[in-house]
Amino acid sequence: MLTISFWKAYIKSMRLYYAFITGIAGWVGVSFYQFAMPDHYSHARGSLLLIMLFLSWGINQIINDYLGLPEDRINAPNRPMVTGELNPRNALIVSGVLMAGVVAISWLLNPWSVVPVILGVLLNILYEYAKAWSLTGNAIFGLSIAMCTVYGFLAAGPMPTPVFTSNRISGFILVAFMNGLMTFYTYFKDYEGDKAAGKNTFVVRYGLNVARYAGLIGAFLPTLLFLLFARAGWLPLRDILFVRDFVFCAVMTLFLQLWTALLFFHNPVGDRTYFSLATNIRACVAGQIALIAIFNGTLALYLFSASYVFIGFLFDQYKDAKS
Repeated sequence: MLTISFWKAYIKSMRLYYAFITGIAGWVGVSFYQFAMPDHYSHARGSLLLIMLFLSWGINQIINDYLGLPEDRINAPNRPMVTGELNPRNALIVSGVLMAGVVAISWLLNPWSVVPVILGVLLNILYEYAKAWSLTGNAIFGLSIAMCTVYGFLAAGPMPTPVFTSNRISGFILVAFMNGLMTFYTYFKDYEGDKAAGKNTFVVRYGLNVARYAGLIGAFLPTLLFLLFARAGWLPLRDILFVRDFVFCAVMTLFLQLWTALLFFHNPVGDRTYFSLATNIRACVAGQIALIAIFNGTLALYLFSASYVFIGFLFDQYKDAKS
């Protein structure tokens, strides 16, 4: 029998301020589908997908916490699974049951949508080991989140023909890259624990000083990658530049990315490093919303405002830098 204290610890471990990462990544896929297949899109179906996408971070986070116990005992000794407040076996069973439910619903919506669900879980597990391989861990993490974009697209309705186009591939790569960059900054707060646990992340391998400067350079890379895709004709740059909502979201994204880089540059260690995560998450989410703005500017502005507010609200519930 699962107690109320178990559910409190489980929900706390979900760290729902990160839910906007998977939720908005999936919304990118849904928006791409709605633009491509407006006659087949259902708002009720889209709402169901978004609920599952927003919760998917927390469900998978339980697996991450279990696999990352050695470093968490140093980096985050107050997390429920480390303190014993959350029983690992029961938590994994709950996540397994919930994930099975997602697979079952996805199969009913579109059997092909089960593929990114399975790949996302496998990449999430691989990520905990790939952290030991420097930037490979960031790439694996980015790909795992980009599976949410693929899922949102495939589960939204009948598959369009063709499935793969240059702008969809570009969107997938950009989502993967922005999330890989986001997790790069999170490694600053985990430096000591990752080093002790043998997780040879970029920050551990090259040290805090080199990583600080790499973070400054990294802040410009999503914008440069976007411009590269646009220059190659993969994205409709001439049309996009006249979409004022997209331009606003893109400019704010670049600002948030630079702000994130400067925060970690000046505070690579300490409690301030932990609290800089809120800006880091907002920057990643804003970049994904900018992609939505290409097709639905009004929705993007609503999402930008709501995400900024609620990421801050949810993050503020976790005042302990060691949890």
